[in-house]
Amino acid sequence: MKLHYYPESDSLYIELRAERAAETREIGSGLNADFDANGRIIGLDIDGASKTLDLSTIEATSLPLKAA
Repeated sequence: MKLHYYPESDSLYIELRAERAAETREIGSGLNADFDANGRIIGLDIDGASKTLDLSTIEATSLPLKAA
């Protein structure tokens, strides 16, 4: 998973899978979801991110991370 912030458009893209989107659906005001060809969600795009989210910190808890 990757987070991409684009200051020029104030949008945050949460990439869940590194795949090409086959379809984008608006699922809420300023919230779009990208889906692959099999209908699986691969990313979320949040417009106006700095106005709706606290972008000053990112916290992850209890992730099943593998040691490098």
